[in-house]
Amino acid sequence: MYQNKAMPSMPSIVKILRVVADPNRLRILLLLRAEELSVAELQEILVMGQSTLSTHLSQLKQAGLVEDRRTGKNNIYRIISAAIPDHNATLQSSQPEALKGHDFSRPENAHLKNLEGAGFSLHPPQSLLNVLLANAESEIPEASTDQAEMRRVLKKRQDKMRAFFDSVAGRLGRDYVPGKSWKSLAEALLRLLPPLVVADLGAGEGSSALLLSQTAVRVIAVDSSAKMIDVGREQVRRNAVANIEFRLGDMEELPIASGEVELAFFSQSLHHALHPARALEEAARILVAGGRIVILDLVRHRYEEARELYADEWLGFTESELESMLAAAGFTAIQTSVVDKDPDAPQFQTLLAVATK
Repeated sequence: MYQNKAMPSMPSIVKILRVVADPNRLRILLLLRAEELSVAELQEILVMGQSTLSTHLSQLKQAGLVEDRRTGKNNIYRIISAAIPDHNATLQSSQPEALKGHDFSRPENAHLKNLEGAGFSLHPPQSLLNVLLANAESEIPEASTDQAEMRRVLKKRQDKMRAFFDSVAGRLGRDYVPGKSWKSLAEALLRLLPPLVVADLGAGEGSSALLLSQTAVRVIAVDSSAKMIDVGREQVRRNAVANIEFRLGDMEELPIASGEVELAFFSQSLHHALHPARALEEAARILVAGGRIVILDLVRHRYEEARELYADEWLGFTESELESMLAAAGFTAIQTSVVDKDPDAPQFQTLLAVATK
């Protein structure tokens, strides 16, 4: 997650026009409008030298259009949301009063007077950036290729995480997993209302699904690793459990129909999602009205090695971050609490969240 920072001042029209004069910077903005990307990923997509790319990114930052955060060894860049408040914003005509407040006598604003004379309103300034990017999609030859390359790079990012879980399939329970404890799991199970149709999201080998199946009508266990699912199905067969169904799929595009389940359960899986907010929106979609969500995850920590050791995409969440994402996904009656803390360094803490659709 991005750290709280003082919001940058609104980008001026002058800065926007100067910085997007270069088509390569427009290509970068088009990519970052769609996805957060690291310098290495941008370099791979654009086939651009690191020094050249860094110069472009620096200029975009100085113009107040992009920001970055440190993730392990990488800097992740995204477009500043305030720079594009509305993807449907357009340049409006016949509204010259919207340009009030600009001093057209100043040399640097002469181009604005020309635009006004052409019948365009440039208020707010961000509307201009929307239009420029919309036109760039059709006018820059590389734009469509860039988007295809970005999808390929994102798939590689997901495949890296999936490869980790494939490599530990069959022995995950014997290896240490940060934040996964019987105490925290018991805290969640005590709040369940039997009997329910349950979705175990990011189910792994199905250990939670097996516990949930004892009181559930049916458990749908979803995981993106085919090998994890194979191990889970073998466990189900070995334990002669009839009410667990494994499905291969991603947390952000669940292979579950809308309103199919009554409880959505995440156990130490949300921090593996590329976009946790989207995963929670998907959870809301598959729940019936009045259905509940239960999340067990890590409290925000600074153990960067977790990214490589456990294929973690996020270093946990604060209570306020999780509450905000749940509220944005349409959940109410949100409750969060820290329910466990590992005694050994780095002393991971477990966060429990419960909410209702």
